[in-house]
Amino acid sequence: MSTAQIYIDWQGEMAFEADVNGHKVMLDAAPESGGANAGPRPKPLMLVALAGCTGMDVVSILKKMRVEFDGLRVWVEAEQTEEHPKHYSSMKIIYEFKGNDLPMDKLEKAVNLSEERYCGVNAVYKKAMTVTTEIRIVS
Repeated sequence: MSTAQIYIDWQGEMAFEADVNGHKVMLDAAPESGGANAGPRPKPLMLVALAGCTGMDVVSILKKMRVEFDGLRVWVEAEQTEEHPKHYSSMKIIYEFKGNDLPMDKLEKAVNLSEERYCGVNAVYKKAMTVTTEIRIVS
């Protein structure tokens, strides 16, 4: 088993700077929560992690299948509870492919492989909430 590690340094008020793989990411709260809106809130980065993980998988798998497409946008929508601790109770991943004559069977296979075998973020999230998917093709 390998270990992953990041750290964050407090920057004053509600701001923190994270070091992730040598890249700096600023986190901050909204002004009404004492922040200066200098960066994203931590919780939405959970959606970024899911979109990035599965998006990279799908691109890699489709390249191996020799499926050419013009673009891919991965949307993640999440429902959040109203009571504290507020958390996401479900997520929906929408894969929006751009291109002409894209083979839906191969797109579905790539998405399924990411969801069921490769994306570790999705594997963890599915233990905590419902995660659904949708595939769209845009010309």
